[in-house]
Amino acid sequence: MKERGGAVWGPESLSDVVGCCCTRRGEGVLDQAVTVLAGTSKGLFLLRSDGARRDWRVEGPLCDGWAINHAIGDGTRGALWAAGGGAFFGAGVWRSLDNGATWDSALLADGQMAEWIRNDPDTAAFFGKAPQPPAPFTGEVEALWSLGRAADGTLYAGGKPAMLYASRDDGASWAPVTGLNAYPGREGWTPGAVGLTLHSIVPAPDPERLWLGISAAGVFATEDGGATFERRNRLSNAGACQHAHHPAAPGGGETGLCVHNMVRADAGGDLLYQQNHHGVFRSRNGGRSWDDITAGLPSTFGFPIAVHPDKPDTLWTLPLNGDMDGRFPPGAAAAVWRSRDGGDSWEACRSGLPQTACYFTVLRQAMAVDRAETPGVYFGTNSGSVFASLDEGDSWTEIARHLPTVLSVEVMVAG
Repeated sequence: MKERGGAVWGPESLSDVVGCCCTRRGEGVLDQAVTVLAGTSKGLFLLRSDGARRDWRVEGPLCDGWAINHAIGDGTRGALWAAGGGAFFGAGVWRSLDNGATWDSALLADGQMAEWIRNDPDTAAFFGKAPQPPAPFTGEVEALWSLGRAADGTLYAGGKPAMLYASRDDGASWAPVTGLNAYPGREGWTPGAVGLTLHSIVPAPDPERLWLGISAAGVFATEDGGATFERRNRLSNAGACQHAHHPAAPGGGETGLCVHNMVRADAGGDLLYQQNHHGVFRSRNGGRSWDDITAGLPSTFGFPIAVHPDKPDTLWTLPLNGDMDGRFPPGAAAAVWRSRDGGDSWEACRSGLPQTACYFTVLRQAMAVDRAETPGVYFGTNSGSVFASLDEGDSWTEIARHLPTVLSVEVMVAG
């Protein structure tokens, strides 16, 4: 399908725009356009910038209005993938190999729509679709929540419930990863509030190595390309935890199994960070042990976390007031909290963000960092805004507003 139109956001329509001249990393070439991939409850939107990341054009909705829980892209090829679905559409991955101009989809599991089309000719005619055989994993997965791409080009998709699939043909076809899907004892995994979701897929430069975050089963890692997995949730500084009692709090020598989001520091080897349901944690050994680094933040609850591509000790998170307190910024004043020392200390970054009557939520996959010489940091809200910072969080600009609920944010840099 081809999409047309779009809206342009420029300095005249935004307050406090941050201007900059950015360069390609390590090349000294002025200016580089980026595309923010915003997965929403009503399709994928592409926010395309000019070379200075100053003016932004919004394109969408794409992917036939599916709920898109996560999208990733390869700017050198102009390839994009978007995962999502639900009870009506089923579970699937949308793909574009022409920078978003046209899209096709691979259905992994049927939803109600496929059943109606298969059983009712009038419904098939209404939707303009021919009946198809049942999708290969129907009854096994309800929706897809995450995507990841290994160094060898293998694509991974994580689902609800916590199933993992792999594609070695750019997303045209998918196969189960039995090392996780048949993990011993998985029938005892406890779901989070929105179900048992595999929401974080974290690849390493070695394509055999991969980390997964599952709510609420914890962190899993493979070092043999998915043949086997092991859980990695051990807390290294349990005595330092001062968290109040909470079902998701650290306990029993573990971090707490309700991982909300997890990232790897590209420049930090096996350095991982996670925002948990009840705290922020750091691992310097690939998840074999975790340090509680929540001290200094205004709450233990939040969803997203992001890390600088070149400075492994610089990271950002966006705390919310609590899981039962409304899930909005503490004091209804938005702030992204930044650490420049690996989480040993934190500072609030508020310039350009709403400081009164701010009740939005930023969800687990809705923060990302681009790879320009001066990296941009981006986050999206459930109220339909996307904010950007071009100075590592010192100041923020709203680059889109009035989108549907933003479920995920990723960034693709032009090749």
